[in-house]
Amino acid sequence: MIVVVGGGAAGLMAGIHAAAGGAKVLIVERTADGGRKILISGGGRCNVLPSKLEPGRFVTDSSPHSLRKLLLAWPLDEQKTFFEGEVGIPLALEPETGKFFPVSNRARLVRDGLIALARRRGAELQFGASVVDVQPVGSGWRVVLSSGQTVAASSVILAAGGLSVPATGSDGTGLAIAERLGLPISPTYPALTPLLLDPPVHAGLAGISLSVTLTGTVGKTVRSARGGFLFTHHGYSGPSVLDLSHLATRARLVGGAPAAFGVRWSEEDGGGWRDLLVPKGAEQVATVVRRRLPARLADWLLAEAKIGAERTVSQITRDERNRLVALLTDYPLAWTGDEGYKKAEVTGGGVVLGAVQAATLEAKALPGLFLCGEILDAFGPIGGHNFAWAWATGRTAGVGAARRELS
Repeated sequence: MIVVVGGGAAGLMAGIHAAAGGAKVLIVERTADGGRKILISGGGRCNVLPSKLEPGRFVTDSSPHSLRKLLLAWPLDEQKTFFEGEVGIPLALEPETGKFFPVSNRARLVRDGLIALARRRGAELQFGASVVDVQPVGSGWRVVLSSGQTVAASSVILAAGGLSVPATGSDGTGLAIAERLGLPISPTYPALTPLLLDPPVHAGLAGISLSVTLTGTVGKTVRSARGGFLFTHHGYSGPSVLDLSHLATRARLVGGAPAAFGVRWSEEDGGGWRDLLVPKGAEQVATVVRRRLPARLADWLLAEAKIGAERTVSQITRDERNRLVALLTDYPLAWTGDEGYKKAEVTGGGVVLGAVQAATLEAKALPGLFLCGEILDAFGPIGGHNFAWAWATGRTAGVGAARRELS
C-alpha cells in the first residue's frame, strides 16, 4: 500500500496518479475535508494555473536546474487538459492577470473535483487523522497517527505542506518528520506574506490600490516585481509586495543588512515625470500628479516633497521638482516586519532538491519515501505558479511510487 501523508493540492494529485497506476492508495489528511488552501486561494475562486510558467521567478537554495526540471516535468498545457478533461473543471483565462480560474469561479468545485477523481481512481481517503511520524521498518514503512493507530506501507508520499497558513493544516509536521529521517533541509521562512510598518505612518492611505513597480535589494541581490500594491492599516500587501516579501523575511532570518525597497508609483520613469513637470502655464502640480495616481497618494507625496497643492508647475524650483520626481519613481518604502506564516501563502526553504531523485521524487537515501509540494525547497510568485509546482511534483511522486509498488 502507498500512504500519502497530506490531502492538499500536492497530496491529492499524488494520490490520483498513484492510484491510476494500479496501486492501492490511502490518503491521510488531518483536516475534516482536505484541500483547505485550494479553498482560500484566489479569493475563493482558485487560480488553478498561470498562463505561462516562469521557472526563473522561482526561489530555491537548491539547484535552479533541478527546480526547472521538476516544474516542467508536466507541461502546462497537459495540466490544463487534465483539469478540464479528467477533473471536469472548465478553465477560463483572466487576461489582465494571466491566471486560469474555473469558469464557475468556485474554488470548492476544484477541491471537490480532485477528491472525487481520487476516489474514482480507487484511492481511499481518511480525513481527521493526524500523522505524527513515519518510520522505516525493514523494506517498508510504518505511518503513526496521533490516535496511536499505525498503518503499514510499502511506500510513503510525504505531502504534508510547510508552515504557511497553519489554520489550513500546515503546521510543519512533514518538515519535522523529514528532519528526523535525516533529510537535508534548507532553513525555512515565510514567503508571499504582507509587510508591516510600526508605527504605521501610511495608515491614512489604507485601502489605496494601484499597479506599481517594486524593487527590492539585499546586498548584491536585486529583484523587481510589477503588479498590484495595496496600502493596509498596518503596512503593505498586493501581488508586488508578496512576490518580493521573501527578501525581507530571509534577510531577517540570516541577519545582516535588511532588505531595502523602492517603489515606482506609475509607468512614468524619471524622464517621463520631468517632461510632465516642465514649467509651462498655470497648471497645478497636484493636478498633474493626481491625473496618474490616486488623489490621496498624490497629496501624500506632494506633502513629503514639501510642495503645496496650490503650487503650479511653473512655480516649483528645480530642487523641488527633483525631490518630487525621486519620490514618484523610487520611493523608499519603510518596513519593520511581516505577517509571518499566519498570512504567508507559501513556505520558503524545505527539503533540499538534491536529496530526491528528479525523475521520481524518491528520497535518494530512503527507498520508498517520496516527497512533493511545499515541503520541497522551492516556491514561485503568486498567480497559480505554486499550484503548478504542487500539481507537477504531486504527479511525479504519485507515478514514481506506483511504479515502485508494482515493479
